[in-house]
Amino acid sequence: MLAHRLEGIPPTIFSEMSALAVRTRSVNLGQGFPDVDGPPAVIARAVAALEGGLNQYAPGSGVPALRQAIARHQLRHYGLELEPDSQVVVTTGCTEGIAAALLGLVNAGDEVVVLEPYYDSYTAMIQMAGGVRRPVTLRAPSFRLDADELRAAITPRTRFVLLNSPHNPTGTVLTRAELQAVADVAIEHDLVVITDEVYEHLVFDDHEHVPIATLPGMFDRTLTLSSAGKSYSFTGWKVGWATGPAELVGAVLAAKQWLTFTSGSPLQPAIAFALDEEPDFPARLAAGLRAKRDLLCAGLARVGLDVQVPEGTYFASTDVSALGWADARSFCLALPERAGVVAIPTQAFYDSDAGRHLVRWAFCKEAGVIEEGLRRLAGADLTA
Repeated sequence: MLAHRLEGIPPTIFSEMSALAVRTRSVNLGQGFPDVDGPPAVIARAVAALEGGLNQYAPGSGVPALRQAIARHQLRHYGLELEPDSQVVVTTGCTEGIAAALLGLVNAGDEVVVLEPYYDSYTAMIQMAGGVRRPVTLRAPSFRLDADELRAAITPRTRFVLLNSPHNPTGTVLTRAELQAVADVAIEHDLVVITDEVYEHLVFDDHEHVPIATLPGMFDRTLTLSSAGKSYSFTGWKVGWATGPAELVGAVLAAKQWLTFTSGSPLQPAIAFALDEEPDFPARLAAGLRAKRDLLCAGLARVGLDVQVPEGTYFASTDVSALGWADARSFCLALPERAGVVAIPTQAFYDSDAGRHLVRWAFCKEAGVIEEGLRRLAGADLTA
């Protein structure tokens, strides 16, 4: 009974592995949701909105206070000036933003260049929109963008580049030079760039997140997607947004109105408060995550895993090929019984075999949870 548009799209790996964690009572270092909520003052605002009667439909494009706060956020951080009524739309998380962007812009047969490995909703929504994905692989262990491979992926049918930086699952933060290579290709071939920047504030060390919309000639051809879920540790609230030129944002709204129509009314004023009144929280969150990244990566290295230390997001990658497993999925399916730990096989995010032995680990957990996971791994036989 499954519609043809869904054929070949497996269930999301996150649901599968998180269910496995619950069933086996394993430490879940797989799915990327934090153990600790965001600022209490923001939660209090949501409670006040619930009790204050803001429980009916919000405007389809989002409550004005949040759209205005998003515009101020983009100006404050990146110098991007937006008209809140036409260049900002609120979405039900970035996942809906991705879906609405692809359904609203991609026609059947349009080619979409996408960085591989990719968040699994990208492939699902490109297929549902009737598009054709053209992967450009970020290759281990450095996971850098190869400009020549990018240019080679362009054909006369290419219309979009779907970008993600900071990049899930590799943790790569694209450099200004790498982004300029994307911009050069987009301008030369008249492409629209759809950029997923949900980890925009979760960048470590001396790395810098540069929105591609800030590069010369790119604002008018860039649709930027983000959300409060990662930056403010409210992943379950599912409040995201799309910003950019009115015609691109309008395409998102044209599709979104038939998906959810509107998103959590009492949560939107609370997120507006977060953006305006808790602007330093994401930096504090990133500092804490950096320490947890170092804790996890050092522990994974101690148990013999080849670790790539991420530049951003809250995920680290390891190569398990030396342990003798056929692939990362086999390793991850055996891990709960072997060690009582769950991780994500990164090969689920590839078309090619380039990620066959790569595993993604999440460090957006309390330090005690990470330490317990590492203790279990240290006491287990991880070889095939």
